Amino acid sequence: MSRSLLRSVLELRTPITRLPPPFLLPIRAATAAPTPARTLTTTTQNIDSAAPPTSPAPAQTSIPPTTAPPSNPNSNSAPPAPARREATAASDASVKELLPLLRAQPGHYITAHIHGFPYLVTPGDQVRLPFRMPGVLPGDVLRLDRASVLGSRDYMLKGAPWVDDSLFECRAVVLGTESEPLRVKVKTKRRNRRAQRVTSKHKYTVLRISELKILEP
Repeated sequence: MSRSLLRSVLELRTPITRLPPPFLLPIRAATAAPTPARTLTTTTQNIDSAAPPTSPAPAQTSIPPTTAPPSNPNSNSAPPAPARREATAASDASVKELLPLLRAQPGHYITAHIHGFPYLVTPGDQVRLPFRMPGVLPGDVLRLDRASVLGSRDYMLKGAPWVDDSLFECRAVVLGTESEPLRVKVKTKRRNRRAQRVTSKHKYTVLRISELKILEP
């Protein structure tokens, strides 16, 4: 007997357990099974009517007393107003006491600042400024009111940062403007045959200190 015939006989003997395809099944109405209702259970506390309701005690917060921070000598904080006033009064007293001694000594000098450049000068000195001062003409008299140091042979008054302009009077006369000889500089670059010629001719302003007086405080 061939194998195919034996296989067909065995299939006929075994019961058919497989279902037919879904398109051959009868149409049935889909009825959803009722879901049991959910019941909410609430838990209640038995409160004794005889006992009065107790309210939670309010939280007590204690505010610590404010204390001033310790003074740090290395800090850059400004001193309080009373200390500053005492220091100012002490400096004024020392200036009133020692300034007459500075006036009495000869050989006064001053460190004047002109356009941010400091110059230590005495009466009769000439100052050659490394720039051309704008807005001045030869013969003009300038008052130098910004100085950081004012001194004599044995005494010196330093400003913080400037000395009070009511303590001195310094005047300078504009002598004129000068210019240096024309300078030519040849600038070259590597692997480049082109050479560039740069010319420069700086101009200067010349001042002469005509007067330096130390005034009374």
